Amino acid sequence: MAEIIKLDGSRQLDFDRATVEHAYDRWAPIYDLVFGGVFSKGRRAAIVATNKIGGRVLEVGVGTGISLPLYAPHVRIFGTDISEAMLDKAKKRVAEAGLKNIEGLAVMDAEKLEFPDNSFNVVMAQYVVTAVPNPEAALDEFARVLQPGGELIILTRVSADAGMRRFIEQRLQPVVRPLGFRTAEFAWSRYAKWLAGAKGMELVERRLIPPLGHFSLVRLRKVDIAAAA
Repeated sequence: MAEIIKLDGSRQLDFDRATVEHAYDRWAPIYDLVFGGVFSKGRRAAIVATNKIGGRVLEVGVGTGISLPLYAPHVRIFGTDISEAMLDKAKKRVAEAGLKNIEGLAVMDAEKLEFPDNSFNVVMAQYVVTAVPNPEAALDEFARVLQPGGELIILTRVSADAGMRRFIEQRLQPVVRPLGFRTAEFAWSRYAKWLAGAKGMELVERRLIPPLGHFSLVRLRKVDIAAAA
């Protein structure tokens, strides 16, 4: 993991694909135990929103497949993840639960999705945006593969823009980066900036999700320009 010297003289650790992949390979054996309960409320809220839309769903960052049994049977799911170890556990979960609505599970880079444009009714990304090297590139890809009228549903870390919480998050950054997390780079202003430049995407909902209100459920709709005209 390389070190970058920024223009203001400060230092930060580079966050590349290999760092993320290795981090989540290490998390795979204990991920459900550590994060299953902590993120359960957010996970269920995101799945409820997805089930209401239905159709074909892409879950980016499907991990160990902990969400897969929660989807309604009529929803068709394709799951991707950067970690082979995570997907191995997801495949076992699908087999053991006899889930028939899973179209496939594949190793894939969130910034380079291997699907045609307009492929899915819903793109789901739980705790993914803050874990990829180039978040805006990933968001662009999510929007690209989403059908007009469909929704991008993300559970995401939203950091503070200022104040003591911002100070603490910045101090924690060197500690949590090697674990595959980033704490201080994702204030809502960053999401809003991407949304302002994203053609045909509009905010549907943003609400705080436990634990501690550090995470948000964000729903974005891809406008059906043809229908609107």
